[in-house]
Order: sequence, then structure tokens, then C-alpha cells
Amino acid sequence: MRRLIRWTWYAMLFALIVLVGAQFWILAHIWYWTDHDPESTAFMRARLAIIREDEPNARLSHVWVPYRRISGHLKRAVVAAEDDKFVSHSGFDLEAMHKAYERNVREGEIVSGASTITQQLAKNLFLPGSRAWWRKAQEAVITVMLETVLSKRRILEIYLNVVEWGDGVYGAEAAARYHYATSAAALSPAQSARLAVMLPSPRSYPPGRDTVYLQQRSATILGRMQYARVP
Repeated sequence: MRRLIRWTWYAMLFALIVLVGAQFWILAHIWYWTDHDPESTAFMRARLAIIREDEPNARLSHVWVPYRRISGHLKRAVVAAEDDKFVSHSGFDLEAMHKAYERNVREGEIVSGASTITQQLAKNLFLPGSRAWWRKAQEAVITVMLETVLSKRRILEIYLNVVEWGDGVYGAEAAARYHYATSAAALSPAQSARLAVMLPSPRSYPPGRDTVYLQQRSATILGRMQYARVP
């Protein structure tokens, strides 16, 4: 029995060391990204692996562009659509989380989320895959790290450069070329609003596809963009 207890403690200590080591590994990457651009994300790598099951030579469409070369219209559109309190919160929108919880309780299932841009970036960078309870806890820890180490401008810059905008299409520059045959810097207000609306389900919108929802939601975002605060 004593031997079992001792080995149990050893196992727990080892697990703790691994857990702490993983947090330092994540934090080191975030520090590195203060002035270096991520070449890819965990989500991008996971998605590429899936695509290559059918197309072994497939490659992602991804071109990094600095913040100054991304249309201000797109920045405002994404903030208006995804996280209108982005510049003022510390990584979590508690009011939105409370509203989402109430709605999910009313519906009896999860129909609404309240992830901020920072939380979405945490998932994209490090946490593809399942929705296990530990994943949400790790997401929260990474969110705090991102908000502590990086500026709001840098968080938004990285997000706009790695978020998915089509099957195999990542970042604002690739999205602008894929959907509108233009650059991220040249996106118009209307184009930016439509790209922002595509974000929750980007693979549902190949170039040229139009839906009533896309039209109506884009019009709503277009009206909100003037009030959106960006870093």
C-alpha cells in the first residue's frame, strides 16, 4: 500500500511538472511573437493534415501582412462583428458570457457563445480539436497570457493574419485575394463587412456565394463599423 501511495505521488508530481512546463512553453512562444510573426497555428496545421488526406500535396493559402497593410474597414468590421468591446476588456467579455449562458439555458442546448477575439486567437494558436473541459481552462490561461504579454494592436494583427476565411485560406491577405481578387489593404467597407460575417463559418462561403443571411448581417455590421474602436 505504501508503495502504491508513493508511486501515486510520483505520478502526480510528474504530471504537475509536465503541466507547468507546458505553460512555460506556451508563454515562451507568446513572448517570441511580440516581435516575430507566427508562421502557422495549431489550427492551421490540424486542418492541413485533414485536407492532405484527400490531397497529399495540398498547401494552405496564407500570406502575412503587417497591421498597417490591412484595411481599417476590415479591422472595424471584425471588431464590430466578433468582439465590440475588444479594446476595453481584459480578454473576457463577462456581460456577453452571461447573456450567452442565459440564452443557452432557455434553449436547453449550446446555441450561443461569447468568445472574444483574444480567446479565439488562443484556440487558433494552440488548441485545435475537442471541447474537453480542460481545453476551456487552458484557453482561459492562454487568453490571460496573450493579454498580459501582447498589446491589443498585436493581438488583432496576429488574429487577422491567421484566422480562417475559407477551406485552406488563412489571414486577411489570402482572404482578400480569394474572395475579391484584391489586397487586404484595398478592401472596401462592404467587402470588409461580408468577410467579417463569414468568420463563424468560413468554409460555407466560397467566392461569389450569396445568401439572404449574408446580405442582412453584412448590412448590420456595415452600420456598426463606424462605432467600432480598434487599436
